[in-house]
Amino acid sequence: MESVGSLVGSPWIYAVVALSVLLDVFLPVLPSGVLVITAATAAAASTAAYVPDMLVLTLCAATASVLGDLVAYRLAWRGGARLDRALARSRRLRGAQERLGAALARGGGGLVVLARFAPAGRSVVSLGAGAARHRARDFLPWSALAGLSWAGYSVALGYFGGQWLGATWLAAAVSVGALFAAGAGAGYLMRKPQPREAG
Repeated sequence: MESVGSLVGSPWIYAVVALSVLLDVFLPVLPSGVLVITAATAAAASTAAYVPDMLVLTLCAATASVLGDLVAYRLAWRGGARLDRALARSRRLRGAQERLGAALARGGGGLVVLARFAPAGRSVVSLGAGAARHRARDFLPWSALAGLSWAGYSVALGYFGGQWLGATWLAAAVSVGALFAAGAGAGYLMRKPQPREAG
């Protein structure tokens, strides 16, 4: 935690957080959520001169999240035919793409917000929206809400964990556990069959 605290005590933390969040749409194994929580936990109890402001940390993570979604969306839009063939080979990805299409068509992009918390859900939704050529004006507002919700939740977990338990690995672990619990819940809700509409 001390080494993380030294990084948190410099302006570089914003660049590291932004890069991690931006890239995890392509590499879901990157621990961007863990990094955001750990930075907020260390900052909550730090007295360093350049401790990141929680609001700035939240906006940094949220902005990087939306930019990553937009890059994935545009890449999938341009390579739609090849991506469609790849999606067609996976029943799970195909089902996720169909649910996303139905949700965006109804104007209910809550699925985009849920997917931001689910493991690899952000990747599936961003790439799926681009491959299916959903309009950017339908997708991006929900992506922005998803990024802000996820970033705000992650920073709040880290901050309150640091306030209650101090800048310890236990505080970070408890906060990360809460983030994973939210991800498991989001994943369950995304897999849950939707009731058929009447008529």
